[in-house]
Amino acid sequence: MISDEMGRELHNRSTLGEQLTNLEKEQLDAWYAKLDAIESKLLGDNADSQINLPKLQTQIEASLNQLTFVTQRIQQISSENDDLRQEIRVLRQQLAVRRSA
Repeated sequence: MISDEMGRELHNRSTLGEQLTNLEKEQLDAWYAKLDAIESKLLGDNADSQINLPKLQTQIEASLNQLTFVTQRIQQISSENDDLRQEIRVLRQQLAVRRSA
């Protein structure tokens, strides 16, 4: 079984349209199944109890805030990666010039 962190990473890659290997697809499917089982258990455990809508709304808002933060962080890292790729290109060009001189 893969970790939740790895499951989230594979899920993110999948939703961004990246190709996953067959093993990664199997791992992601297993992770989804694990989450479904947890969700089913939670729903079953709470079936007889009163649902606290204000608490649920607060949890949803917290999850959305976390998602927004993670999305912004991913965008920041992506931008930093682009900057680093550009810097690497420049350094490679400089190295090629020095080698040819």
